[in-house]
Amino acid sequence: MSGHSKWHTIKHKKAALDSKRGKLFTRLIKEIVIAARNGGDPDGNPRLRTAITAAKAVSMPNDNIQRAIKRGTGELAGDEIIEVMYEGYGPGGAALLVAAATDNRNRTVSDVRSIFTKHGGNMGEPGSVAWMFKRRSSIVIEKNKASEDTLMNLVLEAGGEDLRDDGDTWAILSDPNSHDAMVAAVEKAKIETVSAEISYLAENSIKLEGGQAKSMLKLYDALDDHDDVQNIWGNFEIDEADVE
Repeated sequence: MSGHSKWHTIKHKKAALDSKRGKLFTRLIKEIVIAARNGGDPDGNPRLRTAITAAKAVSMPNDNIQRAIKRGTGELAGDEIIEVMYEGYGPGGAALLVAAATDNRNRTVSDVRSIFTKHGGNMGEPGSVAWMFKRRSSIVIEKNKASEDTLMNLVLEAGGEDLRDDGDTWAILSDPNSHDAMVAAVEKAKIETVSAEISYLAENSIKLEGGQAKSMLKLYDALDDHDDVQNIWGNFEIDEADVE
């Protein structure tokens, strides 16, 4: 894959270049609130446990985490936050899934549709692109943090399914139900991760070049800047030079 990046890698390179870190806290707080609706004890709530781990990884104060949990369980008042998923096509016909968390569904759908249109894309109906993706556990690790043999042994021992070479990083892929066990195995081995999440990974990808690649990255940035957008997944590859 030398010289180009799949969406999985593009996402993390973009995040590393992003100087607007304030939104990260907002995203994580929303995720904790939503996760805590299924119980405020992280030991019995895998989604909440994952969200708390992600929050601590970026040094979110414990008071913020606890307030978000209490809001989710109803111990603290706050507007109801609902989860929505939008689907659409960007430049070059590339597919996008956009996950959002909002207290105003009408506002968010209007904003997201406008962003797609402004940047050469169009928002589709539910199911229009979701069939191109599969829900997977994905743990991303920089190559200088662990060897291929070490990670492959962990995959085999902890019930993972695949170890993918994404250029500068490895990606451990598993069934979502195996996510917690795989994360625990990586933590026990004291291997630092770039991310560990339940993702939507494209079954096949398309290559974008030149103007289409740049337009897609502008669309991504515009969506990512929206306060309600939690996550974005795509099915395209772009030259590393265009990403950087």
